Amino acid sequence: MSIKYDIEPASLSVQIADAIREAIVEGRLKIDERLPTEQELADRFNVSRPTVREALKRLAAHNLIRSRRGPAGGTFVNRPSEEEGRAELATTAALMVSLDVFSLPEVAEARWQLEQACIPLAVANRRPAELDTMIAEVRRQEDPDLSDEEFCASDVRFHRALVDATHNPVLRFTLATVIEGLQPAVNMAVYRFRERAPLVDQHRRLYEAIRDEDVSAAIEVLSEQMTYLRASYDRAQAWREGRDQLEDTQHLTIAGEKETGAV
Repeated sequence: MSIKYDIEPASLSVQIADAIREAIVEGRLKIDERLPTEQELADRFNVSRPTVREALKRLAAHNLIRSRRGPAGGTFVNRPSEEEGRAELATTAALMVSLDVFSLPEVAEARWQLEQACIPLAVANRRPAELDTMIAEVRRQEDPDLSDEEFCASDVRFHRALVDATHNPVLRFTLATVIEGLQPAVNMAVYRFRERAPLVDQHRRLYEAIRDEDVSAAIEVLSEQMTYLRASYDRAQAWREGRDQLEDTQHLTIAGEKETGAV
């Protein structure tokens, strides 16, 4: 085990966490290796045990370490699972959409470029399980009583099945940001600006093209869907900007009335 123990006085817990994270990323700390005790780390970093405890909490929050009690217990370097990593990426991506760090049209462009790249592999590697999931979601989306929330969730599951059909873990991990992080937030933002019927028809044709191993047809359908959604995203983005401008105007009006004593 090798950790750099020289740190600056400010933000000690952050710097300790960074030092341990760097040791893990660089391979100086191995998977399942036990870290020194809190007291040993405190002595080596020349800080208090609460400071070390805070640093370890930061690392645990990112699934980099785990704790185990008992005679053979301690704090160990964790092996993050693909699902854990995907969930963390998806959560961060959803937050960035909700805070308008990414615009809806930008999300549409990224989704088109990334998902298009999955099509050839999905056609080549798809298995019955992914095809079964895709057609099951199409049939679910055809239900007129399906709520907007349920329709949006089904849309996410359909496109995740498409990405899973590539059987490429790097693509699955990377697309988690778009499919599981960006797409749910975007879906709920644009559902009032698009119709279900075209999407369901496109999903069915996309499923059929992948089932029939027709790469060109699958890309054509996906392109058609992205063109349709881009228009919806543009309308939703304009609506959001107009809403934000109205709220800003209302806040300024109320603030001005308070200053003049009108309220």
